[in-house]
Amino acid sequence: MLTSMPIASSQTIQFLRRGEVVTLNNVPPTRTLLEVLREDLGFTGTKEGCGEGDCGACTVVLGEADGDQLTFKAVNSCIRMAHSVHGLALWTVEDLSAANAASQHPAQEAMVQCHASQCGFCTPGFVMSLFGMYQNHVLQGRPITRELAQTELSGNLCRCTGYRPILDAAQQMADYPSVRLDHTSINRQLAEIQPQAPDANSLYQLPGTLAALLTARAAQPKAQLVAGCTDVGLWVTKMHKQFDAVIDVSRVAELRRIEQQGGNLVIGAAATLHDAFTALLKSWPELKTFATRFAGLPVRNSGTLGGNVANGSPIGDSMPLLIALKSRIVLASLRGEREIPLEDFYTGYRQNLLAADEVVAFVKVPTSSVQTSLLRAYKISKRYDDDISAVCLVLNLTLDGDLVRDISIGAGGVAATPVRARQTEAALRGQPWSQASVQAAMQTLRAEFEPISDMRASSSYRLQVLGNLLQRFWLESQGEQHINLEAFKLEALS
Repeated sequence: MLTSMPIASSQTIQFLRRGEVVTLNNVPPTRTLLEVLREDLGFTGTKEGCGEGDCGACTVVLGEADGDQLTFKAVNSCIRMAHSVHGLALWTVEDLSAANAASQHPAQEAMVQCHASQCGFCTPGFVMSLFGMYQNHVLQGRPITRELAQTELSGNLCRCTGYRPILDAAQQMADYPSVRLDHTSINRQLAEIQPQAPDANSLYQLPGTLAALLTARAAQPKAQLVAGCTDVGLWVTKMHKQFDAVIDVSRVAELRRIEQQGGNLVIGAAATLHDAFTALLKSWPELKTFATRFAGLPVRNSGTLGGNVANGSPIGDSMPLLIALKSRIVLASLRGEREIPLEDFYTGYRQNLLAADEVVAFVKVPTSSVQTSLLRAYKISKRYDDDISAVCLVLNLTLDGDLVRDISIGAGGVAATPVRARQTEAALRGQPWSQASVQAAMQTLRAEFEPISDMRASSSYRLQVLGNLLQRFWLESQGEQHINLEAFKLEALS
């Protein structure tokens, strides 16, 4: 006997562009923002390059209400799901001059005057990243330094012009007449866009509260959970995956918060990587280089800490750091919450303890020993910026005089999951912090894992680098702060 089944529906998408609300209906759940812009709306200024968030040709800027102001984030539209921009303001490269029709926007004018474009394919993406910098720095009275320009443009790739004139353009935007957006008007218009109502039959759900998220998850345990889609987006663009249903956690208010609770920094799973690392840097400023090398800014603006953790990739950079900091994660469902050490969460390659009705809700990072420990995070990759690790090693050391009172070591790229180097920790704990102890521990560390060989590095290289990084950590702890990492790479290859 045939039974009637509820018909799945696709929620209406509404976002603000050029002062008008754009309304889209019947958009498939896995259609990307770039596809909507270029193919559905005909706005082809935004380019398609790599389709995986690496080149930045597809960069757009999203605006979100923050009190009576707006926050601006440059993101990759090629891997961003179109439904995720519901209720946000959107700017593409075509929109910038409209704010001041008499001239180009300072981001555009600076690119022209500095001769920062050649073939032009990458230029729209660079301009949009510059536009984000203009809103977040220039209009806030903060100068754009060379270092800042390099950091915030690291997610944009240029193959022909060279970066010097583009960096010049970033620094010269402030020289042109100011162009300001009317935050009050934009916020008023955004407020008129209604949040998507919870609907168990919807193909794409965008819950706004933790309770709504857990209800949706219980009702659709097989739905694909997404946040910033910096990895799931590649499943769509590169593997051509389609999902029957998607639950997007990026708007869950409780999961976007970052708070100090007792002796822990509690980071909601939907907090972006940029915001999460900004919070971590307040306690561990030595992580600045590691944080900026995690990915390009557009990826850090979309990707979330909880998504990186739940993804469980063995080369995800946040997990070795969180493991070394002895972090715990909170898993939540309608049945309640449970808390486990992060390193115990993974059971195999991209497999974990998450039940079908659960979500990763919070990451708890202990901050009680910040002042007494020595923390270092090392990332080895073929490119310095915007690249995936071949090896990631994070060490967190606490000394009692000359003895190792405690040490925790997180490693990535050396096993099927992010791992804790328990044998090496045991070999060092209680021992003198000396060259002899470190030399012995280097051999333990190299023997503790059996990494594979792949396109990023050979197994033997990874093992050699593991030991070398422990030696580097020892040298830095003795005051040798300016270690030439290339020397370690060369030694590893010899």
